[in-house]
Amino acid sequence: MKISVLYESFFGNTKAIAEAIGASFAKNNEVQVFNISEINWEKVSDTEILIVGSATRAFGPCEATKLFLKQIPANGLTEKSVAAFDTRILLSQIHSKFSRYLVDKGGYAAKRIAKTLEKKGGKLIVPPEGFFVMGDKGPLAEGELERATKWATLIVK
Repeated sequence: MKISVLYESFFGNTKAIAEAIGASFAKNNEVQVFNISEINWEKVSDTEILIVGSATRAFGPCEATKLFLKQIPANGLTEKSVAAFDTRILLSQIHSKFSRYLVDKGGYAAKRIAKTLEKKGGKLIVPPEGFFVMGDKGPLAEGELERATKWATLIVK
């Protein structure tokens, strides 16, 4: 099975999650892991499973991720399975109650990515997932790489 894992990462945390997800499929599948800013839709249009991840910025995906998602033609994901993930700060790491409230209510990138993938015809095979970083730049919270690998097993059974 051909699987593409795309990510946008600023401090390496989202990249690490994407690589852990990709590595979990590599044994029995053709897996590609790409920085989303370095490819275009045509490069992955023949994939059977598309997984897209982004760091969360301003309650949604980063700019390169948004641009890539816009490149996908209407119904371009028909008959393809899709999944979405993000990296996000732990609410407990946000010291201001007001900021914590805004982040909690504003949402995260994964849900918005998943919604766009579905609008383009993709079949969401697992709920969107968030992986936690400590502080603005990371590192990943303890156990998140293992959790990413476990999440990936739900995608390809």
